[in-house]
Amino acid sequence: MTKKIETIQDIQSGQERDVEIEFLSDPAREGKKKSQVLAAKKVAVDKALRAKLKKRDEEVKKLRREAEDLKEDFLRLAAEKDNLRKRLEREKSEYFQFALSEVLKEFLTVLDNFERALESENREDRDSLREGIELIYKQYQDLLKKQGVHPIVCEDASFDPRIQQAFMTEESDEVDEPTVGEEFQKGYLHHERLLRPALVKVLLPKKSPEKEEA
Repeated sequence: MTKKIETIQDIQSGQERDVEIEFLSDPAREGKKKSQVLAAKKVAVDKALRAKLKKRDEEVKKLRREAEDLKEDFLRLAAEKDNLRKRLEREKSEYFQFALSEVLKEFLTVLDNFERALESENREDRDSLREGIELIYKQYQDLLKKQGVHPIVCEDASFDPRIQQAFMTEESDEVDEPTVGEEFQKGYLHHERLLRPALVKVLLPKKSPEKEEA
């Protein structure tokens, strides 16, 4: 609603005077104008939403591509890992299967010498046979030493259950602590690890009558 002041001539007095005239706005026109403004705002909002949706779609597509790339990388690495595991298992199996090949070849040499000694024509020559066996025995000891195998020294030593096994025991007045009295079977160490314990007779300190009565 607007107001306007206009100058008009009074018919009765013949004089001019200012008259304030109020003009009423047209509701239909105002409604149309508001509709146009709302429509323009709606278009702007719709345009902004479409731009945001397009940007989000692009981001989603980018993330999907990255996810596919990561999935392919994961599957590829999993396949490589599985192939590596299978190869290591195969190599490990082959190693344990053939690790002793070189050692076995050396044992075959000892076996060959035994066969030669047994097939000797002069079997009545006991000295020659003994020399041959001693030579083979020395060769066998050298072979074990080469592989890091050495015997456990037991004679006149304190009994050590970590590397010795008591086959039998016997009381004695000559010892103050469990002592190895006799060795029935040699024990061996492989480097510093026990390969086979020595089988021994253990001498134990003889109990005094006072201790027996107690």
